[in-house]
Amino acid sequence: MPLQIQLAIAALVAALSFGGGWVVNGWRGASNVAECKTEQAQEVAARAEAVRTDEAKTAQLESKHAQDTIYNADRLAALKTGIAVDVRSELERAHRLQLSADSRAATYRAQAKADSTARSALADKASALDRQLAEGVGVVAELGGALKQRDAEVAALCDQVNIERGLSGDADDQACRGQ
Repeated sequence: MPLQIQLAIAALVAALSFGGGWVVNGWRGASNVAECKTEQAQEVAARAEAVRTDEAKTAQLESKHAQDTIYNADRLAALKTGIAVDVRSELERAHRLQLSADSRAATYRAQAKADSTARSALADKASALDRQLAEGVGVVAELGGALKQRDAEVAALCDQVNIERGLSGDADDQACRGQ
């Protein structure tokens, strides 16, 4: 074979080798790009999953917070109703005592007119004591009711603080324990 043909064949082989290398290098570049895109897609999917998990946790906490708040409000309303019934009962008792005191006062006055001046003074003192007793029972009933209501509101507020702390994830730090 002549030298020119050999050189031509060698040039052809070199060109084919160069072209093959070019194609293989292109494949490697495309493979690297595909790997980068795959990694990015996996990172985006991982971030999306983390956001979804966080949203689900937040929704669960908000739901529990709402349920606890409603329960607390219902319990306070029930306590207030019970307290109001107790106060009404005590006020009715005080009113009955007042009516009874008025009736006894009339009896005391009638007896005093029939008796001496000393008995009249004694009847006035007994009447005043009966009125004071009736007023005192009424005052005690109102103060007792106000105290019960205040205790119920304090307990409800304490529970609400605990509920709010539970929302922030600090459930171990309770404002009032044993409630």
